[in-house]
Amino acid sequence: MTTHKPGTEYDVIIAGANKSEALNGRSPLVPSGGMLGGGSSVNFTMYTRAAGADFDSWKTEGWDAESLIPFARKLETYHLDHPDVDKSVHGHDGPVNVSFGSYSAKDCQDDFMAGAAATGLPEITDLQDFTSVDGISRYLRYVSPDGQRQDTAHRYVHPLIASGDYPNLHLLLESKVTRVIFEGNRAVGVEWVPNPDYQPLTNLTRSEPSIIRARKLVVVSSGALGTPSVLERSGVGNAELLKKLDIPVVANVPGVGEEYQDHNLIFYTYKTSLKPDETLDDLHRGRLDFEEALKAKNPILGWNGVDIAAKFRPTEEEVAQLGEEFQEHWNRDFKEQKTRPLMLLAIVSSYLGDYKTLPEEQEDGPHQYISIGMYTAYPYARGDIHITSKDPDAAPSFNTGFFNNNVDVTKQIWAYKKQREIFRRVNSVTGEVASGHPSFPEGSKAGLRKSREVAEGFNSLEERKKLPPIEYTKEDDKAIEDYLRSNIETTWHSIGTCKMAPKEKGGVVDKNLNVYGTEGLKICDISIAPENVAANTNNTALIIGEKGADIIIRELGLAN
Repeated sequence: MTTHKPGTEYDVIIAGANKSEALNGRSPLVPSGGMLGGGSSVNFTMYTRAAGADFDSWKTEGWDAESLIPFARKLETYHLDHPDVDKSVHGHDGPVNVSFGSYSAKDCQDDFMAGAAATGLPEITDLQDFTSVDGISRYLRYVSPDGQRQDTAHRYVHPLIASGDYPNLHLLLESKVTRVIFEGNRAVGVEWVPNPDYQPLTNLTRSEPSIIRARKLVVVSSGALGTPSVLERSGVGNAELLKKLDIPVVANVPGVGEEYQDHNLIFYTYKTSLKPDETLDDLHRGRLDFEEALKAKNPILGWNGVDIAAKFRPTEEEVAQLGEEFQEHWNRDFKEQKTRPLMLLAIVSSYLGDYKTLPEEQEDGPHQYISIGMYTAYPYARGDIHITSKDPDAAPSFNTGFFNNNVDVTKQIWAYKKQREIFRRVNSVTGEVASGHPSFPEGSKAGLRKSREVAEGFNSLEERKKLPPIEYTKEDDKAIEDYLRSNIETTWHSIGTCKMAPKEKGGVVDKNLNVYGTEGLKICDISIAPENVAANTNNTALIIGEKGADIIIRELGLAN
């Protein structure tokens, strides 16, 4: 939690995207990690792994599930000891601890699970075994049992520095790489400047860019939003763009900056009867003082508020109701690929906006809330990001592509209805927060529920199952779609802008992470993922890092 306290506004880098008609004219903002450790230092710490089939879909030698699962095991120490867990797919002595952390709101979990079970989502102990799907799970986190965030900076880098055994390891913080330096097509170093966010430049402090030379290899790891810009400023990218910007072309690689992907996310909010220690609301609204909680080592600071999440697919009956265009995509990409979820779900025990905007807060005092995040596992839309100037401080041209494909909208409309049915069957849910839901036509049977569906609550699973589903009209669906287009956002899972694929298919790197048309230059970050994964992307980024390190170690003859 300490990465989100006041005064840490430089911990993220925010990319502003171009306006999109598919988003009702909005310009979405896409943050990424801006500190040592990148996204792992600021994310939700959700332990979510891809399906094995996701890695197989990359169709690259050495990057299939069989090849990558050993790296997934290598990086973790998995703390859940349960008879339903296949220990062979988990690691037990890696640097990154995976546990429930120091705190969970255990009493309300069974209530949520029962609501999900009543809609056909059973509890699955381990949804992260590379095959399980169509279930809901009590989620582990990248948090140690004593409540410490397991970011890559503290689990990989800090121990090496603290040991004193690596005098050749140097970190240059609060600085920005502007470009890779080439001699011919061989990378021989990088140019860097002080980051003005941390070191304001004046006429007195301004200095010329500095260069760090590389004798053997340059590896760019600036993420899906940063790596394309570094390459393009270096002369690697689409030759037409580079020539327009008067950048000498080192290698014509048109795939740089293309094929941007994310997971489309939206949160819906509910009022609850939960106790203050069962949500993060008091911490977020300031009723629980952060500094005091830190001094007291309050275990709630080891909690991300996400105790439950799911991976799920529609039933055959639901698929039949979603239209011909959706069915065509379903039959091609999902029907026979049984381990691929259509949607992901995460329950956050908190409101995630400004409490002052909630009428509920003003009318009858503080409440406890839950927000449910629904995100698309495999969006079809694609975007792009490209530099607009040689100047490293100039904003790039960024198109997210969100909702440019109507099937992505259909998925989210179905998901909205699905999550509503779950929470109608949860006893602790006492109403839907109007600002966190679509505005339905007056008189609609789908109108918002401002109180419990069953005033006295449910006493059994059978009672929850008997609650009839909400009926929706075409006008209701249109209201949901309009709300989605006005509110869908990033899931902070940017990938794919320097994908690993043959160059003629838009690829930027080969199976050994070498950038096409260059020598001595590799990319090792999640921008190389050629297809999306049905998971929060931190685990996939770690796997890419471990695999990339293995490749580099072998190439440099350091395997022993």
